[in-house]
Amino acid sequence: MLTKKEQRLRRSRSTRSRIATQRVARLTVFRSNLHIYASIISDDGARVLASASTSEAELRKELGAAGKGANASAAEIVGKRIAERAKAAGVEKVAFDRAGYAYHGRVKALAEAARAAGLQF
Repeated sequence: MLTKKEQRLRRSRSTRSRIATQRVARLTVFRSNLHIYASIISDDGARVLASASTSEAELRKELGAAGKGANASAAEIVGKRIAERAKAAGVEKVAFDRAGYAYHGRVKALAEAARAAGLQF
């Protein structure tokens, strides 16, 4: 019997192999109970071109009390920031790698905010 984490990682493997054939940078998401993290990884998988998360000091001040980084509104802010930083790094088009998480809640909020801020995927 697979654990919940092993099931998620198994789902993410097929997505990553499909994205690798596209030869495009990927926007990958990791969510923990307290924070959400987003990274733009180069098409060869060697470098992180941009990253944003709710664990950044300035964003934590903006969100207020501790533990407020684990909601959809915080994920929207991270989505906007990752799109701005990706554009600054010269990345316009990415493949969305949800890392086996359901496209729902915080993951969906981050993706839609990044799209609204001009990132194409």
